[in-house]
Amino acid sequence: MKQEMTSADVAALVSELGDGEGSLIDSKIGKIYQPAPDEIRINLFIFGKGRDNLVIEAGKRAHMSNYVRESPKTPQAFPMLLRKHILGGRITSIKQYDFDRIIEMGVIRGGIETILVCELFSRGNIVLLNSDRKIILPMKPVTFKGRRVRSGEIYEYPEAQLSPLYVDANVMSERFLSSDSNVVRTIATSYNLGGVLAEEVCLRAGVDKNTSAKDASHEEVAALSKAVTDVFAPIVDHELKPCIIKKTVKDELQAVDVLPLELMQYSDAEKEFYPSFNKALDEYFGKKASEEVIEQVVSKKKEKEDVFERRLRKQQEAILKFEKDSTKYTLIAESIYGNYQTVEEVLSVLEAARDKGYSWKDIWDTLKKAKDTLPAAKSIVSIDSAEGNVVIDLDVVNANINIRKTIPQNAQMYYNKAKKISKKRDGALIAIEDTKRAMQKREQKVSKRRKAVFKKHWYDRFRWFFSSDGFLVIGGRDSDTNEEIVKKYMEKRDIVFHTQVPGAPITVIKTEGKDIPETTLEEAARFVVSYSSVWKSGQFSGDCYWIKPEQVSKTPESGEYLKKGSFVIRGERNYYKDVPVGVAIGLDLGAETRVIGGPLSAIQSNGKYVIEVMPGKFNQNDISKKLYRMYVDELKDPSFVKQIASPDRIARMLPPGESDIRK
Repeated sequence: MKQEMTSADVAALVSELGDGEGSLIDSKIGKIYQPAPDEIRINLFIFGKGRDNLVIEAGKRAHMSNYVRESPKTPQAFPMLLRKHILGGRITSIKQYDFDRIIEMGVIRGGIETILVCELFSRGNIVLLNSDRKIILPMKPVTFKGRRVRSGEIYEYPEAQLSPLYVDANVMSERFLSSDSNVVRTIATSYNLGGVLAEEVCLRAGVDKNTSAKDASHEEVAALSKAVTDVFAPIVDHELKPCIIKKTVKDELQAVDVLPLELMQYSDAEKEFYPSFNKALDEYFGKKASEEVIEQVVSKKKEKEDVFERRLRKQQEAILKFEKDSTKYTLIAESIYGNYQTVEEVLSVLEAARDKGYSWKDIWDTLKKAKDTLPAAKSIVSIDSAEGNVVIDLDVVNANINIRKTIPQNAQMYYNKAKKISKKRDGALIAIEDTKRAMQKREQKVSKRRKAVFKKHWYDRFRWFFSSDGFLVIGGRDSDTNEEIVKKYMEKRDIVFHTQVPGAPITVIKTEGKDIPETTLEEAARFVVSYSSVWKSGQFSGDCYWIKPEQVSKTPESGEYLKKGSFVIRGERNYYKDVPVGVAIGLDLGAETRVIGGPLSAIQSNGKYVIEVMPGKFNQNDISKKLYRMYVDELKDPSFVKQIASPDRIARMLPPGESDIRK
């Protein structure tokens, strides 16, 4: 069953998305989500068609999809950073790199060109590059032997394979001579085809796939070379026949493969054809992914029944079974005595027949014929000659009677079974009480654990902190929130901070009409510098200034233009020079529980378990996970930490750019 796309699949998909009716060229990029660890979903506005979703799962698949996973409630760092660079941009190109499982999507926004690289091979990645092919950010920063996929590095491709679109018999012959494997494996690895297409090449060429590559004749190599060309002709000529292959697996018809073309090896298999390969991929991969989500939801519901609840349920079910069996065995014993004469007659008939030398088969055949004439025969249901047992119908119940025992002995056997089961029932009742006591102890223990208390605040969508003097300080996250702060939340009595260089949040101290101590001013200065482009550039200090709200204007000078999120500052500025950068993350465990971030002195005043960070080499995703693990190790309560300081929540408190933990 296919688990990921092949190079041929990628080639067919790119031919559809890059040209023709299914083209995404000139589509506008909307919001980007990360519904699963290796998956992103890009909302697109396609000219003349409307909105649609492009799903990319690193190491597996890429296609437009109607089967979309639910968006996370808290956005992760990677899609948020992607939005920062390509949201609102237009797709300019969609290409496959060198017939590998790599798709490159060119994007332009505001005259700035970027490239989104989608690696669909095993351990693949999703990487955003600038126009010089330098990595802006990867989904997963990794280092391989001779290859680094990290921010700031030049993106390097994996080692290239031969392309099946341009097959040369001489080159194939050289590969065969240097191979230690058979024909099918050598073709699969050398031309990046995968097993199914490599077998198709051998089938069309009429060459045994198990032939040693070194032993292949010139005629066989020529036939294999031509077969490769024939297999890929539909992709080259854009004459696709997309289909899903279905086979019976464990008495159930299941989809086992999705293909852009028809294959000889599947000539007898059931096929379902689609108008586009993109649609076939969605039905094969997208539908499966959505079904997996449903299964996970169901399994999570089952997991809610914990170990004690499961134990209690099984013990209660056992009690019911014990009671049922005890009642049944007692009834059989009483029925044996109640039908003493009938049982005695049956045993006498069988004993007499055995004494005359009849086999059990002869006896049973005779009894079946005498059902209407012999009362004893009518009562016999079956005979087990191996065990020496006979099943007798005693009106209300059938009794399994051992013909070697007396009637009282048979009855006592059932009384003993009922007695034994009653003892098991008593033991199960004691076990139930033990389980209930364990559950009560657990509940008492849980009630003593920390409880997460959340409140919604109007400032949560901004950057914020409370100064060590108790003043709320807010800052924008982007141009939109910068505009919102100035237009809706900045008051005449407030104090406004900004940096000398562009790329900083508009930062406002909410004074509430009170005098602002120097400590709060210094903390606001450190805040605005730390969350600016100064941090992202790797510098450890910068200049900033504070002004009054009336000095901030959206009215540019004559002939000038202000872009969104920008403002004109007029009048005298109050400077803070060479302000050191520095951010601390901590936990507020007071009236409400939450992760907080900001200047060290402010976080130390308002939080516990404070960890200081500085400009470094780890992206937001990595550093937030490190901090999360540190909190889990410190508090020894993963559930509580995940609620208030998950990696996503921590990432929202970190400065833009790469960071490290200050030792």
